[in-house]
Amino acid sequence: MNFLRGVMGGQAAGPQPSGAETIHKLCDRVASSTLLEDRRDAVRALKSLSKKYRLEVGTQAMDHLVNILQTDRSDSEILGYALDTLYNILCNDEEEEQDESEDAVTPISASGKPKNASSPDETAQKQSDDLGAQFTEQFVQDPEHVTLLLALLEEFDFHVRWPGVKLLTALLKNQGVQVQGIILVSPMGVSRLMDLLADSREVIRNDGLLLLQQLTKSNAAIQKIVAFESAFERLLDIITEEGSSDGGIVVEDCLLLLLNLLKNNSSNQNFFKEGSYIQRMKPWFEIGDDNSGWSAQKVTNLHLMLQLVRVMVSPVNSPGATSSCQKSMYQCGLLQQLCTILMATGVPADILTETINTVSEVIRGSQVNQDYFASVNAPSNPPRPAIVVLLMSMVNERQPFVLRCAVLYCFQCFLYKNQKGQGEIVATLLPSTIDANSISAGQLLCGGLFSADSLSNWCAAVALAHSLQDNLTQKEQLLRVQLATSLGKPPVSLLQQCTNILSQGDKIVRRGSKVQTRVGLLMLLCTWINNCPIAVTHFLHNQENVPFLTAQISENLGEDERLVQGLCALLLGICIYYNDNSLENYTKEKLKQLIEKRIGKENFVEKLGFITKHELYSRAAQKPQPVFPAPEQMLFDHEFTKLVKELEGVITKAVHKSNEEEKKEEEVKKTLEQHDNIVTQYKELIREQDSQIQELKEQVESMSSQNEQMQTTVSQQLAQIQQHKDQYNILKLKIGKESQSNGQVDVSQVNGLQTEELTQLREEVEELRKQHALFQTQLGDKDALISALRSETADSSAGGSDHTELLKELEALRNQVQAQSAEINQMQTERQELLRRAEAGSSDEVSGSGGSLEAGATAEVESRLAAQTAETEILKEAAKGLSESRAELEQQLAAATSTVAILQTEKAKLQTEVQESKKEQDDLLMLLADQDQKIHSLRLRLKDLGEPVDDEDDLDCRDQTDEEDYEEDDEKEEDKDEN
Repeated sequence: MNFLRGVMGGQAAGPQPSGAETIHKLCDRVASSTLLEDRRDAVRALKSLSKKYRLEVGTQAMDHLVNILQTDRSDSEILGYALDTLYNILCNDEEEEQDESEDAVTPISASGKPKNASSPDETAQKQSDDLGAQFTEQFVQDPEHVTLLLALLEEFDFHVRWPGVKLLTALLKNQGVQVQGIILVSPMGVSRLMDLLADSREVIRNDGLLLLQQLTKSNAAIQKIVAFESAFERLLDIITEEGSSDGGIVVEDCLLLLLNLLKNNSSNQNFFKEGSYIQRMKPWFEIGDDNSGWSAQKVTNLHLMLQLVRVMVSPVNSPGATSSCQKSMYQCGLLQQLCTILMATGVPADILTETINTVSEVIRGSQVNQDYFASVNAPSNPPRPAIVVLLMSMVNERQPFVLRCAVLYCFQCFLYKNQKGQGEIVATLLPSTIDANSISAGQLLCGGLFSADSLSNWCAAVALAHSLQDNLTQKEQLLRVQLATSLGKPPVSLLQQCTNILSQGDKIVRRGSKVQTRVGLLMLLCTWINNCPIAVTHFLHNQENVPFLTAQISENLGEDERLVQGLCALLLGICIYYNDNSLENYTKEKLKQLIEKRIGKENFVEKLGFITKHELYSRAAQKPQPVFPAPEQMLFDHEFTKLVKELEGVITKAVHKSNEEEKKEEEVKKTLEQHDNIVTQYKELIREQDSQIQELKEQVESMSSQNEQMQTTVSQQLAQIQQHKDQYNILKLKIGKESQSNGQVDVSQVNGLQTEELTQLREEVEELRKQHALFQTQLGDKDALISALRSETADSSAGGSDHTELLKELEALRNQVQAQSAEINQMQTERQELLRRAEAGSSDEVSGSGGSLEAGATAEVESRLAAQTAETEILKEAAKGLSESRAELEQQLAAATSTVAILQTEKAKLQTEVQESKKEQDDLLMLLADQDQKIHSLRLRLKDLGEPVDDEDDLDCRDQTDEEDYEEDDEKEEDKDEN
């Protein structure tokens, strides 16, 4: 203990031991001491020396410290000292190095000799980093060491958990890939680290965020595991608790971790969207009316939040995922909130620039979002569209360069796959829509195109080119635009004015002589006349254009002018490729002869290749957003690089083709077009037949539904009949009971007053017998009809299953009617029995009239007779109801019979139409075979001529797929007809 007191600051007599000796003795004490207190004091002393003597402590004490972590798990204090000591050895933080320099302690080498302390700070920092990397590599050589740290993180004690988090973070900084691999294969390794976010102690939670940042760098597997451990939910909760954009450094750490999880990870992006976390981002961008208090931390937070939105809708993501996120952002109001920031006042420039870029990618390629953005107005008096306000910033040379680039990107994204928006922009340039009292987007673009600022020229030219991208209608409409150049001179077209800037020798040329301006105008002209023969004709109609282009291409100019020469070659090549030969002096053949005489074909192709070899071309082709380090490097547009890549090859082939080859190619194209027209006609015919067959199917379905309704009606009537039968049985039981109880006395009490009623009952029974006979005759007729239908169905195709079902249903109805007839016959028999018994009672009364009965008995018999009469009336009503029900059933049977006849007729029609369709399709296949033979011969001729021809196998596969689809439709139709 005296030794430790001397180390910890006590004054000991005699010479002081060196640092290496002291550390050696402390390590011996840690290894050999049996008392926990001695080991704890020794580790505490090593911790105090680990910053001054980092190398010595690391080389001598690391193994002993790891052993302490393994053996002394029960003592949190010694664990904390050991973890702090290891952290000091492995950590390369600049703050720790500064502390070391402030202590003014001379570093000591491993041999104990002082090192040179006069080396520069950068060299010392580099040596420190190398030292930390070496110790880290030594520590992680045994994966069990990292696993041990993960196990220690489960300790809740602050003095163990916090140093463990910092130590693991230092390991990830120094040897990230290796430590990530160990954690990934460790059971519950990532889950233990995620538990740090739920720690109630903010220090541990915040350092846990830093640990997860290092853990998730460039490792998609760990990113997915962290995301599915509810990372999004926890991080968003922390951001909300800390005040969102107004929060501190903790919000920044959460946002950085979210960026790590989502960037270039489609699985996590989809999980974020499906979990409705996009909706929780909207409150981040709710800024107050007073925007004067923008702290540096708030600017940083909001900048990261905007980057997070951009990650979800980045153009490098899959189109489907991007479109889905864009839709969610519009539906939850996030896009509207971003547009509010866009039009707000007092927003810092860098936040405004990033907001413009974010809005650009949220609306890019989404028609709904683009339409909404077009409707946004700036809060000015009078209100102006947001697009106009942004364009005013783009053509204003006093605005920051990055802001102008952001506005151009926003305009490009607004017009991307948006023909409606393109039409609206071009319409502002047309004479019929120009409003002299307001500033339009077209006026701003024209003003920027012809201004003295070369950057404004380039931006306006590229913006106009995007208004015409892949839109033939707007290219033709823009030819109508007329510009007033000066007083007293007639107006000229916009196309003519652009070519004048390139070719004429007045003040305009001196402004246009700048490479940036000329490149912008040439890109606009190439995009304009591409795939538009009318625009090519207008361009060639100016007699000065072609000589100017040939002169530019043929000259030997400096390095800066080579790009202009290449673009001139591209423009002239487009004039050849899309020339419709409407101008006699500038047909395809004459232009090629001019190139061969004035320039030379090889020289022309070489100049054309200068474009793709340019360094800035490769940079612009990487991503859609225009990002340039300096204004003078702003030369190429991303969409234009796609156009160059598409046209370079075809223009080279077009220049080398002879006139005969072009004629043959034209003939082949015409033949192919005729073949396509024939195929299109037959396809239309087949579509019409398909529609007719579909209509017939619908008719069959309608008849089936009607049949179902009829069956429902019959079921209801059967229920009513059963109800009447039950009532009749009840009445019969009552009469039977009364007759049994009264015996012959009741029967003998029937007097002569019932004679008329008995006569009427006899007549009704006779009428029912006649109706029954009539019904039996009708049933016989129906049976004959059903037998005939059955024989016809048996002779027809096996596909008549629908008619068989109808016949079965009719047979069931017939059986039901016969059963009901039997019941009616039974009821008639019982009624006749009742009448017979009544007549027998009357005769008994006449023969026994001489008997004397008492007056009271007579009255009782009369009352019973009245009751018997009432019950007889009830039976008459029941019989009448049964007769009516029978009549209704006969009507239903007749309707079903007519339906069967209609179905038989429709079936015959369908079979006839199917046979006709098969004949027409056979004829079509014969014609197609002839056409395929012709095409095959023509393709062989093209191959012989050296022309590129699509692979015949691919075309055969497409035709075969179409034929199989039609055959499947025919088979399905025949199956339905048979059914």
